[in-house]
Amino acid sequence: MAIKKGRVAIVTGAGQGIGKGIALRLAAEGANVVVCDINEDTCREVVEEITALGGEAIYAIGDVGCREDTKRIAQTALDKWGTIDILVNNAGILRDAILHKMTDEQWDAVMRVNLKGPFLMMQAVYYTMREKGYGRIINISSSSCRGNVGQANYSASKAGVNALTQTAALEMGRHGITVNAICPGTIETPMSRANSKVFAQGVPNGIPVGRFGQPADMAEAAAFFASDGAGYISGQVIWVDGASQVGLKRPMN
Repeated sequence: MAIKKGRVAIVTGAGQGIGKGIALRLAAEGANVVVCDINEDTCREVVEEITALGGEAIYAIGDVGCREDTKRIAQTALDKWGTIDILVNNAGILRDAILHKMTDEQWDAVMRVNLKGPFLMMQAVYYTMREKGYGRIINISSSSCRGNVGQANYSASKAGVNALTQTAALEMGRHGITVNAICPGTIETPMSRANSKVFAQGVPNGIPVGRFGQPADMAEAAAFFASDGAGYISGQVIWVDGASQVGLKRPMN
């Protein structure tokens, strides 16, 4: 399935990791991309990489947990290209702590970015998509939505993203807008490497396909959901985790 050339996409948290991989992939498909992050330097680097490869991109600096910033991000796309076709809600943070030691600040910070952020961004693009009768929204969730030690805030936020996805799919479907979520497994990114010891082991434990995931793996799934041909696929939460949830704790022959 292909993305029609000239579609306009906003990718949040696109300065590095999964978001960068998705931004590059959508641009390679011919989409015009708004690279959104809080770090201007990394945003500029991604835009330069896209343009060097022959794509078209601009960047928007903003905090997805702030309503005014999300409006400005959406307006950046409208000012440049006059429309918005694709939204990828990827921006996310970690503030890990064991439940009984987790502070209000740690809980609130994660909920603000990981759950409120997609909510605000969907509101920011909704009327444009509704008016044209077309939209593709992809929310990046996590396999941690089923729970993970030390991540009560993160796990709860991602479970919320899944529920938000399915509710939005129900509400927006009649306007030609699809809403789907991707649950990455263990993906090798700067954020995951900084917050997990699993990569130091060198060999992925409990991943049946035998390797860690890469941002490009998530980008393939996102590009599929963003494609013009995926118009009857909505409300789905797809696991892109190398069969980890299926194979975990099962003996390998």
